[in-house]
Amino acid sequence: MRKICSVNVARRHVLAHCSLMAAAVFGWGFDSSHAKGVNTILVVGDSLSAEYGLKRGSGWVALLEARLLSQKLPFQVVNASISGDTTSGGRSRLPALLAKHRPSHVVIELGGNDALRGLALNMTEANLTAMTVAATQAKARVTLVGMQVPPNYGSSYGRDFSQLFERVAKAHKAALVPFFLAGVADVPDAAKWFQADRIHPNEQAHPLMLDNVWPVLRPQLK
Repeated sequence: MRKICSVNVARRHVLAHCSLMAAAVFGWGFDSSHAKGVNTILVVGDSLSAEYGLKRGSGWVALLEARLLSQKLPFQVVNASISGDTTSGGRSRLPALLAKHRPSHVVIELGGNDALRGLALNMTEANLTAMTVAATQAKARVTLVGMQVPPNYGSSYGRDFSQLFERVAKAHKAALVPFFLAGVADVPDAAKWFQADRIHPNEQAHPLMLDNVWPVLRPQLK
């Protein structure tokens, strides 16, 4: 009886040890973002990236993650987008996000709400510059997602707004998506690609949005 008990105790000890090993391997208390061989793409955006008005998993960021998986690319995606966020908000949040996730790539999709709120363009440019510099200093490759404003904002404002993304990308060697909503907002039948508010793209538009980002982001995933 005493031998059987000793064997059982020893067996429990081995099982407990194996359980701890399994926890380490399969992620209990383990930060998967730092897993060997897996890099992180951090997306910092607004409602266009936060699946506003969409069912979960249908936005372009989720579609990006699915594409990476289907192509067996060793990247995971962290979506740190917040509906309504501005470049000021993104700038204030970014240092903590960089420290936590240590991304290899950062996608910055911000600026649209700056324009909607009539914020000064030089402030938007300064914020995007600060974010790009911070991400680059953290050894991440940066992709800026450019936006454009509707014609009713005036041709001068629209041109200046679009060009600020180009300037920041060129000055700091970041990749640039010229217009995130190309093929969605700039087509004759644009209404069919938007939700009822006519501001946020619908589910059918998000694959097109990913196709605008992918040719710019894909060459960086080395």
